[in-house]
Amino acid sequence: MRKEDKTLIIENLAKQISQTPNFYIADISGLNAEKTAKLRRECYSKNITLMVVKNTLLRKALEKTEHTEATQLFPILEGPTSVLFTNTANLPAKLIKEFGKQYGKPVLKGAYLQECAYIGAQHLDALVNIKSREELIGDIVAMLQTPARNIISALTSGGAKLAGIAETLGERN
Repeated sequence: MRKEDKTLIIENLAKQISQTPNFYIADISGLNAEKTAKLRRECYSKNITLMVVKNTLLRKALEKTEHTEATQLFPILEGPTSVLFTNTANLPAKLIKEFGKQYGKPVLKGAYLQECAYIGAQHLDALVNIKSREELIGDIVAMLQTPARNIISALTSGGAKLAGIAETLGERN
């Protein structure tokens, strides 16, 4: 491969990492063409970008980004490497788990999510359970709505009681 081609690949990878800061590193070697095509279709349907990359080029692209925690992933950049880029943090973990149960691959090597590095397949279950940004916002909104609902419910169901209490307080004065 020519040096110009390598430079272009490194720049494209660095740009992808900057635009999509959540990514998983996996080993998909051993999948035949049919299973690899199926994995790619699954990735496409879930808005996950799957790229097979050379380890040295990925390392150089990671060095060019501002993600200092990503350097912890350097030791796992050995052997066949595929990168799954996503905006939703837990989607690739779910895909890796489901597809891995059925076909034995891909195997999680590591991940970089929400500015944290995870190394090793033992983190797959934890990564599956990480909530996406949208899920966290939904949880916060639900928590904020609960007290307001309780107050409104108390006011509407106990309207007669509140009127009686207000009348009693008014009579005392």
